[in-house]
Amino acid sequence: MRIIKSSLGVLICFAIYFIRDKQGTPFYSALAVLWCIQNQTKNTVGNAFQRTIGTGIGAAYGLVYILVKQKFSVLGDSFLHYCSIALALIPIIYTTVVLKQKKASYFSCVVFLSIVVNHLMDENPYIFVANRSLDTLIGIFVGLALNSICIHGEYDRDTLFIADVDRAMDGLSTGITPYGQIMIRNMLEKGIRLTFMTLRTPAGFLEGMPDIRPTLPIIAMDGAILYDIKENRYPKVYVISAEHSSNLENFIRDRGFNIFTTIILEDVLIIYYDELKNVAEKDIYGKMHKSPYRNYLNKARPEDHPVVYMMCIDETVKIEQLVKDIKGSDFYDELKILSYPSDEYEGYSYIKIYNKNASVQNMTDYLKNMTGAVDMITFGDNESNRTDYCYTECDQIVRKLHHMFYFKRRENAYEQCEPAKTYR
Repeated sequence: MRIIKSSLGVLICFAIYFIRDKQGTPFYSALAVLWCIQNQTKNTVGNAFQRTIGTGIGAAYGLVYILVKQKFSVLGDSFLHYCSIALALIPIIYTTVVLKQKKASYFSCVVFLSIVVNHLMDENPYIFVANRSLDTLIGIFVGLALNSICIHGEYDRDTLFIADVDRAMDGLSTGITPYGQIMIRNMLEKGIRLTFMTLRTPAGFLEGMPDIRPTLPIIAMDGAILYDIKENRYPKVYVISAEHSSNLENFIRDRGFNIFTTIILEDVLIIYYDELKNVAEKDIYGKMHKSPYRNYLNKARPEDHPVVYMMCIDETVKIEQLVKDIKGSDFYDELKILSYPSDEYEGYSYIKIYNKNASVQNMTDYLKNMTGAVDMITFGDNESNRTDYCYTECDQIVRKLHHMFYFKRRENAYEQCEPAKTYR
């Protein structure tokens, strides 16, 4: 649509040129409309404002230069004339700095140069400068008008949409494409109630979706926490009590494992770890500890701090045995255990341990009540029973989200959201 609107915008500028009986220069209108049409409305408004300020400053200095040049005709078309033009750029740029509009510097210089280089010999400089400014304003207005046009029905701001795109963040299939990012940002700008659920930590989500900032808290660590990106806080957390955590840590360490233990202390996520023993642990730590979103401490966890989750990675045979041992322990009923092979480290598996109540279902219900949403619909890019709609590519999720949000349908509650529909 941006491509189509760009072409249509230029055509409209040419049409206006003919309507004005070929007054002005449509070239400048076309440049302005191309600059203003962006992939997000807020970007269009920002660019239009910059272009307007830049046009005003450049046109004012251009008019002054032409009037001064007329008084000193000795300059003619000499090299001194062009030296004067170059020096005049200094006060122009400085003016944008003083007015705190530094982003308009480029446009100010372009407008000034287009006046004093190409149209210096016009008989009436006032008319040209006025036409030059009007041409740009026409392009800006057309760009703003076109970019505000969106063919849709009623926005669905009553439904809570939750997406699981872990596979895309891992780079599988098509990954998070520029198209998907732009469409998600546009929907967030329009007020969609959209958030994400992920097996990752908040840091992992922020690194996997660096350009997406949902306004609602995300469901992270497979339902163990809600994380509010905007406020950098955790509205809801399921923890393993400090006492159970100590017993579990001793149980695991006695079997020769290193543990990455995650706690949240005053809205700061801290990861404690023991001596790194295998290549997978060392590689994970080497990659992760550089992140500004993670805080690693090579020391024992304070015994009075409850734990969000524990993670171990080791040879698959050892992890499988550890899972069996924990399931046979006295404290297993208080825990939720996930164990799966590593895609990155061949022959290794993970075990992740949470509070037994840590679940996506519990967190989605909590989030629905918190937001007051009428309905809730979940999407995923992997086949599971926890989503209403399952797709193999992130862009397919984005297209479905786009259709549901921009064309609200209350009847039949989105066809009753048949569970786990899989589209390929």
